[in-house]
Amino acid sequence: MKLSVDRIGQIVLSLRNFSRLDDTKKKPVDIHQGIDNTLMILQHRLKANSERPAIEVIKNYGVLPLITCYTGQLNQVFMNLLANAIDALEDVDCTQNCLIFQPQITIHTEIIGDNGVRISIADNGVGTTESVRSRIFHSFFTTKPMGKGTGMGLSISQQIVTEKHGGQLKCVSSHCQGTKFIIEIPIA
Repeated sequence: MKLSVDRIGQIVLSLRNFSRLDDTKKKPVDIHQGIDNTLMILQHRLKANSERPAIEVIKNYGVLPLITCYTGQLNQVFMNLLANAIDALEDVDCTQNCLIFQPQITIHTEIIGDNGVRISIADNGVGTTESVRSRIFHSFFTTKPMGKGTGMGLSISQQIVTEKHGGQLKCVSSHCQGTKFIIEIPIA
């Protein structure tokens, strides 16, 4: 019982920290806490199911200072990228290779240059083709079936990173080689 109460407390705290979408001023925050809160919210999607084994999350967190940002908006970017990575791993046809395939999401953070930080979120899913990659940040573009995706997540994420934080959001992917999204933003 105590374990369940503690777990509910962790989820509520994660939701409270995550949902700061109304922040009107940039604040210094711990990026790793934002990523961890997002992972907590998505934890139910990482578990094994009848279609695939549990998704392993590998965190290669560098030593980062507090980053001055719009907390809720950056958390929304993490949510979009991590949810897309989970979706990509769910698209892997596991009927043939389920014993060998281990779905993974790797999150890497590091300082770049004198005043920047890089956050990479990579999956080992099916990847994308060049034609898909060239349209991936367009509004209403989606590769998901009707009713599953709006085609707005990556477009909004790019807008948050570039316009609100003065950074860059890039996608590196090859068909059958997985996908990596790279966020680069200034520290202050």
